[in-house]
Amino acid sequence: MPDPARPGDPARPGPGQLPAPGGAFAGRSFDAVLFDLDGTLIDSLGAVENSWRTWAAEYGLPDPAHVDFQHGAPARVSLATLVPAEDIEAAFHRIHELELNDRAGLRVLPGVHAAFAALPRERRAIVTSCSAPLAAVRIAAAGLTGRGEVVTADDVAHGKPAPDPYLLGARWLGVDPARCLVVEDAPAGIRSAQAAGCAVLAVTTSVHAVADFASLPTPPDAVAADLAAVRFVVGPAGVSLTDT
Repeated sequence: MPDPARPGDPARPGPGQLPAPGGAFAGRSFDAVLFDLDGTLIDSLGAVENSWRTWAAEYGLPDPAHVDFQHGAPARVSLATLVPAEDIEAAFHRIHELELNDRAGLRVLPGVHAAFAALPRERRAIVTSCSAPLAAVRIAAAGLTGRGEVVTADDVAHGKPAPDPYLLGARWLGVDPARCLVVEDAPAGIRSAQAAGCAVLAVTTSVHAVADFASLPTPPDAVAADLAAVRFVVGPAGVSLTDT
């Protein structure tokens, strides 16, 4: 078996080598658009990292300033690699408490309000690895009104990168996952969407995403800096998108 391609390997394209949405999705339409939350719709990276670092220092990890958690995946997935199994639940609840109380710096990312205004509620959903309470806090803090369906980590047995979250988002909207476009910033979420059979638009809105796209087994269909780089149009055939 050949060695996995490394970041920078020509066989595994990085963000700059992937097509823009207008070209990648020309002539295509979708029944619904499923959006990740953290790093895709809102910038919460500061709050997330502060909470994990605070917990890591409290727990006594050797390098709390550089605690290694998997961006875009449920917290318990990362904790399973950091602490013994018997400590996971206590650690999860402490990190969750810290995140619920840290709303500083939460902001909507560029293009999000325009995207939501262009898409009716029945054609969009948020699919996040947050718990339901944390998702509600962040959505409210960011002012995302009329958000439509929201799938959280509490709704599925297996979170990202398993396909369950995006399969459930499509089911709640009553559409075929193969007719869904997913917008994601994190490798775990991209893998989840691909496993569900969805098309994927990756946005380079977090340092984790930019660094890790090249390590994905299968690259996303297209890449954009953020949602301000695309325009959604709803027509008789469904949702199409163009570059702005």
